[in-house]
Amino acid sequence: MAIFVTENTKVIVQGMTGSEGTKHTKRMLKAGTKIVAGVTPGKGGQSVDMDGVLIPVFNSVKEAITATGANASVVFVPPKFAKAAVLDAIDALMPLVVVITEGIPVHDVAAFYAYSVSKGTTQILGPNCPGIISPGKTNLGIIPADITGAGKIGLVSKSGTLTYQMMFELRDFGFTSAVGIGGDPIIGTTHIDCLRAFQDDPETKAIVMIGEIGGDAEERAAQFIKEYVTKPVVGYVAGFTAPEGKTMGHAGAIVSGSSGTAAAKKEALEAVGVAVGKTPSETANLMRKILNG
Repeated sequence: MAIFVTENTKVIVQGMTGSEGTKHTKRMLKAGTKIVAGVTPGKGGQSVDMDGVLIPVFNSVKEAITATGANASVVFVPPKFAKAAVLDAIDALMPLVVVITEGIPVHDVAAFYAYSVSKGTTQILGPNCPGIISPGKTNLGIIPADITGAGKIGLVSKSGTLTYQMMFELRDFGFTSAVGIGGDPIIGTTHIDCLRAFQDDPETKAIVMIGEIGGDAEERAAQFIKEYVTKPVVGYVAGFTAPEGKTMGHAGAIVSGSSGTAAAKKEALEAVGVAVGKTPSETANLMRKILNG
């Protein structure tokens, strides 16, 4: 079973007529995603030929929902227009908005995330994330669809590339869903949201959680695992060799003193029974041992 999305999820692509939107819409369609519309203000009434599939374009998310019954959106809108696009989706009461865009100003993210919380009707995944895939069912975002098939592992990751690597390393077991939550300072869907969903999903038998240096999300996730998760969890924390005080890659990956270090996160996770690998491959092997009994 997939978390957050299923093979029946009806998806719109905000920014579908742009180069990135077009490219990835074609990829998502090939992966089986039910894409029912695109949204580009000013281009409503047009249709776009996506390798033989005609997709209608609307001026607003509300118009697209009214016409198609869409219940999820993927945002491929340039950073300076992303806030307006997400607010449009929230105002239209879109249940799930997957924000792929990288480089959105933190102030803009804070604004649309706070607005989504105040409305209480829209789940945001991202921004600056690869999206979510349920292999063989649906794919919202930029995760390659051919890495792995369906299986019994759930994956939640801050890092896009490590999402792909872990899917590849454990492709012989397969995944119910893999979720890239993004590594920016402010994100919508968290490790904890995904851990709760995987715990509640009967088809997910074990969970891989990938974190990285900076912040305390992994420590908070460890506390949640202790209190709520009964399924086996293995973890990896990117950044064991990161120097203190240096920003590494993701905007959120800043270490200050002992807070936010990979070692501190590893310790917190191991204290609640999570096996933590020192490398992605070691982490995959820990999961392999669990699933092989």
